[in-house]
Amino acid sequence: MDLDDLSAFVAVARAGGFREAARLSGVSPSGLSEALRRLETRLGLRLLHRSTRSISLTEAGARLYERLSPALAEIGAALEGAQAQTDQPAGTLRLNVPANVARTVLPGILAPFLQAHPHIRVEVTVEDSFVDILASRADAGIRYEERLEQDMIAVPIGPRVQRILTVAAPAYLAARGRPAHPRDLLDHDCLGLRFSSGALAIWEFEKASEVVRVDPPTRLLIQPGLACDLLIETALAGLGIIALFEDWLRPHLDSGALVTLLEDWSPPFSGPMLYYSGRRQVPPPLRAFIDFTRRPFPPANQ
Repeated sequence: MDLDDLSAFVAVARAGGFREAARLSGVSPSGLSEALRRLETRLGLRLLHRSTRSISLTEAGARLYERLSPALAEIGAALEGAQAQTDQPAGTLRLNVPANVARTVLPGILAPFLQAHPHIRVEVTVEDSFVDILASRADAGIRYEERLEQDMIAVPIGPRVQRILTVAAPAYLAARGRPAHPRDLLDHDCLGLRFSSGALAIWEFEKASEVVRVDPPTRLLIQPGLACDLLIETALAGLGIIALFEDWLRPHLDSGALVTLLEDWSPPFSGPMLYYSGRRQVPPPLRAFIDFTRRPFPPANQ
């Protein structure tokens, strides 16, 4: 069985189409289509339902993809491990991270890591949704404890403690007043998040043993991601209240452009975790990254 044909099938299934798979893999759509034809002929099975607008996996294709995707990732890791020098790890490190981590955690880690390991190439995919790192071909993911996949090895990365703060611009507070309790947000304009699933992010607050969850009215909704900068800019314009990671907001808090609200309702929580599968050999680039991240992480305001 031709390994390239198997890789072509996985690439098309993962991308959801020949055009996107071609863009990501560097193989032409016609080349991918021919590889799929050869594979289906060899197996005597139809793996994809094709239409003029979309493709979808057949039942046999879905079963094959589920088993084949992690197997090909393991082969890739083995090849990279064979190429790595003893004292100079080499190869590609693929990370899947949420936007907050890409914005506030990785900048302080990736630059010195790449400088220390000139033979390692890093690919970062930014996604805030739950991700199966084996199926996505990522070597590791970064998420918070409540969103970690089962049967994964997890190690702390970045700040050990973080907070989500509720903030607004002084101009907004001068016009609308300052909320004294989380429920007061129901009488304010808020700027919120809608997840890719369509669900709205509920604002949660905790003080002592009391937990309060509110779904405030929103003048602006965006999906989480790097578009959170748009959320911040709208708050800076005095158009509403936002709740976001303290690390992301820190420059605006230090300058006074944004003011913290309900701070005694914003307890700290554990920082992000780097997680990876314990069922596969750890590729040398990932091992080097794990060892590198064990160094102390400076506070966010330094």
